[in-house]
Amino acid sequence: MQQSLDSISDVYDGLRLRQTTKTQDSAHTSMLKNFLSGVFLEPLLSDFRIIFERDPAARNWLEVVFCYPGLHALCLHRLAHWLHCRGVSFIPRLISHLGRFLTGIEIHPGAEIGQGVFIDHGMGVVIGETAIIGDYTLIYQGVTLGGTGKETGKRHPTVGKNAVIGAGAKVLGNLQIGDRVRIGAGSIVLQNVPSDRTVVGVPGRIISRNENASLSPLEHGKLPDMEATVIRSLLSRIEELEKQLQALRPRVRSRDAINRVCTRVRSRDAINRVCTRVRSRDAINRVCTRVRSRDAINRVCTRVRS
Repeated sequence: MQQSLDSISDVYDGLRLRQTTKTQDSAHTSMLKNFLSGVFLEPLLSDFRIIFERDPAARNWLEVVFCYPGLHALCLHRLAHWLHCRGVSFIPRLISHLGRFLTGIEIHPGAEIGQGVFIDHGMGVVIGETAIIGDYTLIYQGVTLGGTGKETGKRHPTVGKNAVIGAGAKVLGNLQIGDRVRIGAGSIVLQNVPSDRTVVGVPGRIISRNENASLSPLEHGKLPDMEATVIRSLLSRIEELEKQLQALRPRVRSRDAINRVCTRVRSRDAINRVCTRVRSRDAINRVCTRVRSRDAINRVCTRVRS
């Protein structure tokens, strides 16, 4: 009887162990399936397809797989981000550093990047820890999505969907960049930008609203040049002022001639008045001298008579 009970217990334990093993295997399989499908594979396919849509130099899939550092950096980042979200500390940073060494693109494992993001060329791109990039955003080389060094917590930008960030642009701080925003090459953005706006300059200024939403993101020649517009307006104003000055010059010359004549006349009048005064004083002195001499003669005569 005891042996039968032990055998039944062993069978029960074996079934339970198998069930536990199956449960663990199914959990690992589900995790791996979720990793390959939702976290890694689907965004990777979107990143792969968007290259053919936006880059005319992409001719076949071999070039894209082996010769596009932006795709390589995103693949490594998605793996590092998956590990970072699960609390792994050292390996994600090592993967990020390896990606920086191989591609020239530095993406912190904590950054959140949507699907269909295209990093064109990519050399010198820096994306900070708390940055968030929306779907189908286009990023050119030399772009920095960084912090200002004065904040903690969320200190990097949040970029909306279908945004375009030109070569060398810098977006600094915890900013909100709306959907379909265009940031011109070399701009430095230091304030929030609403959706459907164009930003250029240092510091970045909102100069227009995107009227044509269907415009190809690669057509950067369609961006307005605010500095050139201001310079042209200043040049036209200078030309108008020069014309007015040319018209006023004959009048100014005639006025100068009149002033010079008046000055000469005034100076002559002053000289004449001085001369008149001098002459009158000389006449008075001569009269006084004569009067004095007559008085002296009269006094002598008076003494002789006496």
